[in-house]
Amino acid sequence: MTDGRSAASNKGMPTVRIVPETIPCESSVKEDVDAGIHLAMDQIIEALTKPLSAEEQAPKRKGKEKPSRIVFKGQLGELNRFIYKRGWGDGLPVLPPTESAVREMLAGTDLPPQHVVGEIVPRHGKATVEKIAINAVMAGTLPTHMPILIACVEAVTDPLVDLGTFGTSTGSWAPFWIINGPVRNDVHVNCGSGALSPGDIANAAIGRAMCLIIKNIGGGRKAVEDMGVFGNPGKYSSVIGENEESSPWDPLHVEQGFARDESAVTLFFPNSYSQLWQYGSDDVGILSTLIYNLLPGRGGLSCLLITPPQAKTLAKKGWTKQMISKYVFEYGRVPAYRHRFFHGVAQAHGSLGVVPPNAMDSMPIIPSPDHIRILVTGGPGAFVGLACGAGLPGREFVTKKIGFPADWIKLVAKYKSFVPAYEKY
Repeated sequence: MTDGRSAASNKGMPTVRIVPETIPCESSVKEDVDAGIHLAMDQIIEALTKPLSAEEQAPKRKGKEKPSRIVFKGQLGELNRFIYKRGWGDGLPVLPPTESAVREMLAGTDLPPQHVVGEIVPRHGKATVEKIAINAVMAGTLPTHMPILIACVEAVTDPLVDLGTFGTSTGSWAPFWIINGPVRNDVHVNCGSGALSPGDIANAAIGRAMCLIIKNIGGGRKAVEDMGVFGNPGKYSSVIGENEESSPWDPLHVEQGFARDESAVTLFFPNSYSQLWQYGSDDVGILSTLIYNLLPGRGGLSCLLITPPQAKTLAKKGWTKQMISKYVFEYGRVPAYRHRFFHGVAQAHGSLGVVPPNAMDSMPIIPSPDHIRILVTGGPGAFVGLACGAGLPGREFVTKKIGFPADWIKLVAKYKSFVPAYEKY
């Protein structure tokens, strides 16, 4: 109901008639569907035929007062309670976006504060540079992260990403951000051990800032527009860099058409992540780990995370990224009876493939090699990573170039030493 009312209001229909129903979400049980339709039909007919009330004929929109630029004055703890009660945070403490803090954050771009980078669904909020900076301050990012955040907003507002689905679906999708190019070293993006774990401000705060931006500017609020069933811990921050220096292959952004000395961010929306113990340290063992651990219930855009030693082992045997993607597509199969298409799961999304007549015939889990990207990252160890989602058509990996202010080198120098110094044994 809340999702429906929010969607209707957002499309200019604040008084649309909504009929609740009792059918379980995406039910495949015919008896439940028939019973639910029967119970709701009279209400549907009434909603379609009952004359409009005066309010429905001329709905009055609630006027909004122009907000004050200063919304709170007080102590840090009081501020956090104020922000939390209004649904502006993510459940963790935030830093106050004071005038001075936002002004410092804006040093990370030459774009004017009121420049609109993009319009974020589902509520079509205009992501101005200043609004991005405000959420960036709250998340604890540095001014050197602003160029990346601006590129991230450009990516998330690209129609090929389809935030309108992934940001509101019951599927609990989470943005997965991949950073390439020299900017990784400029701002200390972790591309090695524990890259997806807490502890690195670039990896942690950039992803957190983007989730605040999507929610606060775009309006993707939990259980209002975002109807994720279980939710996803990746929404706090899934940011990783490619270890280009230790990779035998071209980095991801070069594969996507950018120059090696350019910096870029790549985005896609998985909702599952697995860390897999390799079956062997040779090329056969590494590839077998990948093809035998694909999830039959997923099979959409997928990113395979392999370590530099594994990449070098594969490259030494003649494997390229393209060959690995093709191999995983071709041999990552299951008997038809184990495949989601065989059970009609994807039919509602228009992606029902050709199902073989024999339930024992094999079917590829991932629709094509184009749905796969290989990322060389992580530290030493006998594991591979797999981030994947469902096979929804029309979605793509989206890569955006990162632009920098004129005084970028000076700005980097100012924050370059801002790194954790752990006590040595």
